[in-house]
Amino acid sequence: MSTSFHASLIEQFRANGGKVEGTHAGGDLLLLTTTGATPGTERTTPLCYVRRGDSLLVVGADPATPDRPDWYRDLLAHPMVRVELGTDTFEALAVPAEGARPAVVLRPAEPDGWAGPREIRTLADKIMEVHTWLRGQLRQVATQAEAHFAARAAHEGPGEPPAPGLGLEIRQRCLAFCQALRFHHVGEDAHLFPTMARHHPHLADTFTRLTEEHRTVARIQDDLVTLLEGVAIADPGRFRTELESMTRELNAHLDFEEETIVPLLTELPWPPAPPAGTAGAERTRET
Repeated sequence: MSTSFHASLIEQFRANGGKVEGTHAGGDLLLLTTTGATPGTERTTPLCYVRRGDSLLVVGADPATPDRPDWYRDLLAHPMVRVELGTDTFEALAVPAEGARPAVVLRPAEPDGWAGPREIRTLADKIMEVHTWLRGQLRQVATQAEAHFAARAAHEGPGEPPAPGLGLEIRQRCLAFCQALRFHHVGEDAHLFPTMARHHPHLADTFTRLTEEHRTVARIQDDLVTLLEGVAIADPGRFRTELESMTRELNAHLDFEEETIVPLLTELPWPPAPPAGTAGAERTRET
């Protein structure tokens, strides 16, 4: 697909609520936006899809093509993707499927049992939403890991245990979890904690403890990601030990943050109000 045709297809799709002309007219087409290797870079790719339960399956290049497309390499490193389907836009977890072609299953990004966020009005609400999402993802990784190990244990006869697909989902979901957690912690360390420390100097020890805990959790999650690279052959006992250790550390950290920091954020609106004068400046530019 040439760059110009690619761009034209995207423009048509967005202008016409997911409908396009030409060879793809009437077909099942979506736009997949992935995050590139360079922070902040995004790539949007039109792809055909088929439905599979509550998931979508997309297929990229021809099996004879030796190189994987750029969007496929993106999602191996950054599993959270944005999907445009008709007039809807939503986040999904990208899980590579087995086979020679770069096929990918787009699963719901939310952990099982996620009921959807309640109304978010304050920064405290937003942080609690993130914490709930993180806890849910970690629980789902543990559940899927146990199913993966059970399938391996039950396997009999020659050949490999029939569970690598689940292993890939565990890897992608855990990688998405770790990246979200790292982003959350970087935002707190770089912006939230320094700002709060200026207004609450008596909590200096609290902010120091939270920052140190961030480093501890980061070390554990890096070990877990490394372990997940070989989840199809991972030792169940070691995996459980690492996951249980991370779960204890993370939940203790989130509990402490919710007890000490979150109550101070209940009066801060979310999303933040624009700086004074911004609306007037926008009107001036428009006129």
